[in-house]
Amino acid sequence: MPKSRCGEQTSPYAGHGMRRSLPENTCGDALTLISHEMENNNITKIFLLGFTGLYNVRIFVFLLILVIYLTTICGNLLVISLVSYSKNLHCPMYLFLAQLTMCDIILTSDIVPNMLPMVLNNGTSMSLLGCFTQFFFFSSSEASECLLLTVMSYDRYLAICHPLHYVSMMNPRLCLEFILTSWALGYSLTLLVTLGMSQLPFCRSGVIDHFFCDFDPILRLSCSDTLQTKIHLLSTILNFPVILCPFLVVLVSYAYIVHTILRIQSISHRRKAFSTCGSHLTVVSIFYGTLLSIYLSPENGKSVTSRKILSLAYTVLTPLTNPVIYCLRNKDIKKAFKMIH
Repeated sequence: MPKSRCGEQTSPYAGHGMRRSLPENTCGDALTLISHEMENNNITKIFLLGFTGLYNVRIFVFLLILVIYLTTICGNLLVISLVSYSKNLHCPMYLFLAQLTMCDIILTSDIVPNMLPMVLNNGTSMSLLGCFTQFFFFSSSEASECLLLTVMSYDRYLAICHPLHYVSMMNPRLCLEFILTSWALGYSLTLLVTLGMSQLPFCRSGVIDHFFCDFDPILRLSCSDTLQTKIHLLSTILNFPVILCPFLVVLVSYAYIVHTILRIQSISHRRKAFSTCGSHLTVVSIFYGTLLSIYLSPENGKSVTSRKILSLAYTVLTPLTNPVIYCLRNKDIKKAFKMIH
């Protein structure tokens, strides 16, 4: 087995890839910079182990994931189409919902197409640049979704706690500013982490025991402990505006919402108020439940299998459940769907 220049043994998969320059305008100037940063690194190929031990059920798992992926894309595109063409859905809540479904499409399309051959072949390889590109779009969509869910919780807070001022406060200009800020902040903060990670020297085994390029698995490939510490610190700092701060806003918003609803005397009005935020609360619980259990819980005692299962929940299953929850529990979307038919 060959030795790297850092004195570590490398995987048989490392160093077999051709060094290629990034095509122009592939992911913008930022990802072009990443490709230049990686020219001096020793690893050019990453091998993802995926789900080991499938053996006789590989075909079944492949078909199951394929069906889930196609259903997810169709379901989210349906929500976007309904919001776009139905005038009854041209309000802040559904505009934010359309943006949320776009995040889900980007997320699942970034992960699943590479996962399918991985299941059939008991693993798959990709270039180091491809690994960084997957991490960038995965993290950006997750960050944007965190911020959009926060905006949606604030929207529900205004609608229930300040109904008389809702129209004037949640005006079209503010909605557009919220949407643009969520996308811009999610992608720009993730870009900082991705650029920082691209400066690490990668001279350890190029094998990742996961089904996609996540933060910790990529960082374990680096042989620079000092730079790893800096990147961890940068990631922790950026987690505050992307995960912790939005999560706290969601908690505070729903604390006020629950307090306001419980003060309503009429049971029918109270039930109606709960129904307006029930779908969003369900999605938030599923999304933040899996996200916090992975990225904010201690690594000690967390097995590789449990991490994969939790990651599978929010990269494959959550994008599927979001349109299902909103379509099944929302009368306005059901009405818009019937009008199309």
